[in-house]
Amino acid sequence: MASLERYRAWTNVAALSDQASEQRIINNISRLAEDKLSIAFVAEFSRGKSELINAIFFADYGQRILPSSAGRTTMCPTELLYDETFPPSIRLLPIETRAESYSTSDFKQQSHVWTVLPLDVNSGEGMLEAFKQVSLTKRVSIEDAKRYGLFNETDLNSQLAIGDDGMVEISQWRHAIVNFPHPLLKEGLIIVDTPGLNAIGTEPELTLNLIPNAHAVLYILAADTGVTKSDIEVWRDHIGSGAGRMVVLNKIDSMWDELRSDSEIEGEIAKQVVSVAHTLELAPEQIFPVSAQKGLVAKINRDTALLEKSRLQDLEEALSNQLIPSRQEIIRSQLQNEIAELVQAKHSLLASRMRNVVEQVVELKSLRGKNQTIVAHMMKRVDLEKQDFDGSLMKLQGTRAVFARLSAEVFGHLGMDILKAAVREAREGMDGSIFSAGMRDAVKRFFEQVRANLVLSGQKTDEITEMMTVMYRKFSTEHGMALSTPMPFSLKKYLEEISLIEHVYQKQFGATALMTTPQVVIMQKFFDSIASRVKQSFLIANRDVEAWLKVVMAPLESQIKEHKAQLKRRKQSLERIHSAAEGLEEKLAALEQMQADMERQKKSLSALENELMQVIRCDPAPLKVAA
Repeated sequence: MASLERYRAWTNVAALSDQASEQRIINNISRLAEDKLSIAFVAEFSRGKSELINAIFFADYGQRILPSSAGRTTMCPTELLYDETFPPSIRLLPIETRAESYSTSDFKQQSHVWTVLPLDVNSGEGMLEAFKQVSLTKRVSIEDAKRYGLFNETDLNSQLAIGDDGMVEISQWRHAIVNFPHPLLKEGLIIVDTPGLNAIGTEPELTLNLIPNAHAVLYILAADTGVTKSDIEVWRDHIGSGAGRMVVLNKIDSMWDELRSDSEIEGEIAKQVVSVAHTLELAPEQIFPVSAQKGLVAKINRDTALLEKSRLQDLEEALSNQLIPSRQEIIRSQLQNEIAELVQAKHSLLASRMRNVVEQVVELKSLRGKNQTIVAHMMKRVDLEKQDFDGSLMKLQGTRAVFARLSAEVFGHLGMDILKAAVREAREGMDGSIFSAGMRDAVKRFFEQVRANLVLSGQKTDEITEMMTVMYRKFSTEHGMALSTPMPFSLKKYLEEISLIEHVYQKQFGATALMTTPQVVIMQKFFDSIASRVKQSFLIANRDVEAWLKVVMAPLESQIKEHKAQLKRRKQSLERIHSAAEGLEEKLAALEQMQADMERQKKSLSALENELMQVIRCDPAPLKVAA
């Protein structure tokens, strides 16, 4: 960020900056500042998930920060993060919001809906009390539980959950966001703590957003129970694909036995690792046997031997050595592409200036000892160049009109109004159908329409790219401008994202499952989350297209402005020489000085760019140590 700021400041001073490149640098600085690293912890209840989070992230506090005890302690999806715009607090979304047609993401924009509890970070007891609120439950009627999509009358487990009073126990909250100024959270880490596996089927936000968007998913099993049927189903349906997937085999301390030797215990653990790896179709290196509880105790008591025996450090090293570098590589790649395009634009502009100065020097040197007639002839030639250039600018005005029309057509298909209409139509189709097939058809039409709109928008951006390529080539060949091919734009990644969302939907609501299970409420809730996710995707696509439209014409605009200024300077120079021949040598000296200054600018610019690329490519570990 500091290197980018230096580059930005230098290009401003050197008059090499324009609005588009300024905006790109600001966007990259903002992206770096906002970049997050998200880790989702997923497990059936009583697998020691909360204890593992305590052991890895909060042992320095000398106590458990997240409630951890036998049975279920995490009742709703919980995000632990730090946002400096909010005071330390726990924000809780009431379970009643599940009766409305909005996803959790939609509610994040509505602060008045959330219950906010202050968090006293200086009081361990106060924090524990506040965190206990997340696991609160309430009893509701079966009708209410059905309305929230939390009761399935054909499911045996749901039937067993009915109390003597005919009521059902459910979580009091739908979602929790803990804003906590922990050093790791301040650095941009987000911890997603999920409730038991059954919640994955009922809370679409987990399936569509929180788990798929996490940079790493830690799937926690217990060494004493192994891999259960529900473990396998959730792994295959929701977690097993994607980068940064790790399986934690927790509670290996249950296998420690004073009556067996260390080698026998190691053999048992190794055997369990191989079994789990085979069942989940993973390499054994992706399975991490640990004891979260003993690891937490060891850290608090500074017991090195126990910490080593808990194997917690093996998992921590894997997170550090696999997850963080892969995330850095993504950011590195994005920045390298952005900087390469910026560098190319700056060098083109500087080369154009240098070439013009060289031409003027050659032109003025040829005037030495020449009479006024030749100078007048050269003035006419500059006038003809200017007329020719003005003619090209007139043609560019027509291109600008087509550019404006095509831009409007891009947003005509990509606009939020057309998406809202598609969402509304799909909801009406679902509400109007009492059969699962009709509901599926409504969702299918929605995805087809969304995809068609993206394809149509993509065709328009292709037309714009093609038109601008022709215009760039014309100005390059006819007026000697150093213009490379304009930056193309593709909506392909958004089409792929829509396909991924549809794939998740298909896995959740296959034809067989819908025919045999009354999942209407859950399906409607799922569609609300789908609509919210697609809306987010379209918002980002709109923002990216808008940024591209500003940038695609910027290099041409910048060089046109520069060329006009250069023609004006040449004419003024010749006019001065025409009226006072003695000004020739003085003007030549000034131009040669300008040429030398530009050579120095070129070296300074290259040095700044090399520094920037070096910082992007470097290993950040030494920087951390230095800091």
